[in-house]
Amino acid sequence: MTDLELKELKDRLWHSADMLRAGAHLAANKYGQPILGLIFLRYADVRFKQHKADIDAEYARCKGTRMERSYKDVAVEKCGFFLPACAYFDDINNAPDNADKALLVKQAMEAIERENPPMEGVLPKEVYGQLVPEEEPELLSRIVRVFKDIPENISIDLFGQIYEYFLGNFALAEGQGGGAFYTPASVVQYMVEVLQPTTGDKKFLDPACGSAGMFVQAARYMHRHNATSDEMMRFRCYGVEKEPDTVKLAKMNLLLNNIRGEITEANSFYSDPYNAVGQFDYVMANPPFNVDEVVLDKVLDDPRFSTYGVPRNKTKTGRKTADKKETVPNANYLWMGYFATALNDTGKAALVMANSASDAGGSELEIRKKMIEDGIISQMVTLPSNMFSTVTLPATLWFFNKQRTRRDEILFIDARNIFTQVDRAHRKFSDEQIKNLGIISRLYEGDSAAFWALVDEYKAAGQTAEAEWLLERWPNGEYQDVVGLCKVAKLDGEDGIIDNDYSLNAGRYVGVVIEDDGMTEEEFKQTMQTLHADFATLNAQARELESEIEKNLKELFG
Repeated sequence: MTDLELKELKDRLWHSADMLRAGAHLAANKYGQPILGLIFLRYADVRFKQHKADIDAEYARCKGTRMERSYKDVAVEKCGFFLPACAYFDDINNAPDNADKALLVKQAMEAIERENPPMEGVLPKEVYGQLVPEEEPELLSRIVRVFKDIPENISIDLFGQIYEYFLGNFALAEGQGGGAFYTPASVVQYMVEVLQPTTGDKKFLDPACGSAGMFVQAARYMHRHNATSDEMMRFRCYGVEKEPDTVKLAKMNLLLNNIRGEITEANSFYSDPYNAVGQFDYVMANPPFNVDEVVLDKVLDDPRFSTYGVPRNKTKTGRKTADKKETVPNANYLWMGYFATALNDTGKAALVMANSASDAGGSELEIRKKMIEDGIISQMVTLPSNMFSTVTLPATLWFFNKQRTRRDEILFIDARNIFTQVDRAHRKFSDEQIKNLGIISRLYEGDSAAFWALVDEYKAAGQTAEAEWLLERWPNGEYQDVVGLCKVAKLDGEDGIIDNDYSLNAGRYVGVVIEDDGMTEEEFKQTMQTLHADFATLNAQARELESEIEKNLKELFG
């Protein structure tokens, strides 16, 4: 399937959400549950059909021998799950177009969960009755037929892309609410591009995992870099999410993308289900910003947070809960301490954080100083505004690396002017922008081969503008600071990080580009005088209009 064909398919499938908006008895923020459930049902049907010949052959080969196993056991080995006959998508699609179809969908999902314990409680079973309103009982049938359009020879990877496409669209539709479970894919792709996760016996943590997008993009990065099936089988993801409905989205996302892992429903501030300290090769997260109701006593002695320090109120009159318990003034640095301490000796982390955390003072400054002096922070990236549903101001990406050698410096990137406009209110990174920003990290790490490979890739694809963008900035294929874009800042020295009060705001270091307008001093003076004369004329005209309007109003109303 070509990229264009996939886009057209996604657009056709998204039309199903329009059907819901027009006819279903559902709140606007509830469309996602039934749609994503039907995507999973179609996925299960297609995947099972793609493996059925192998399942049948293996079952027949072993039948009557000492190796004989149940058909279900063979199916789980070959396909990853067993699909009961009542869940076959064709049978549901061909059933009469009436209210009974909602019962058929519910029974199918109950049977899938019953036959496959890892899926227990994941699928949305109760909502489909609201998709057969009395005035339009055939609505559910119409939506089911839309998903029958997904071809049966589609790859599982493309199924995962369809699911992510719907997650992203629902997040945009829900605005603030959607941002709680979905981080824009292009931001995550860039984070992964910098982190460069590898497969094998690796453990990957996201303690605020939402719908598991971090895991999915990491897995896709590995697939693109030729990870074998065996390597992917050994890669394990561990997520924590406190919203029950979002836990279901995350579990479905892992299943649809064939990713091994666990999603635990818990509050990461008060629960540590994976004994995180020192355990993980990778940590990625987009945690909620500026949380201010975390009870101090519950985190004060927890090594996940206390290793670098727990933020404290300046006075004893700080915020308290209803039962008079002191709270942490802002949990941003709790999250960062958690991510840092969860890493093993060679671990790496990437996280999204509010811009304000880069310059935060008080007890947060003391925590930041410890982290900087410890040398764990490898890179800081300021993002463009309007990249997220939950915040319009730029956010910042923090990168940690426990195995780095240059611990007395940090790479700063100001990416505020690098984006692709999606619509009036939203931006993203294009594929080329992700590669171009990612190659800055590769150059900093001394990987000139990756730089020249990207230049060659652009030239071969006829993307000369992208190649020129790279060569203008790094003509020798070696890292150098670029004013307004990137800067390696030392801890010590004039204008160093210590000299800047341990600020991690990229704008303090990379500077701004001042364009030369080519004017002489006399030309500039003449231009300014002309502009001043024009401004005076416009002011005079404005006063005349104001007088005329006032005169007309008096004539109308006396």
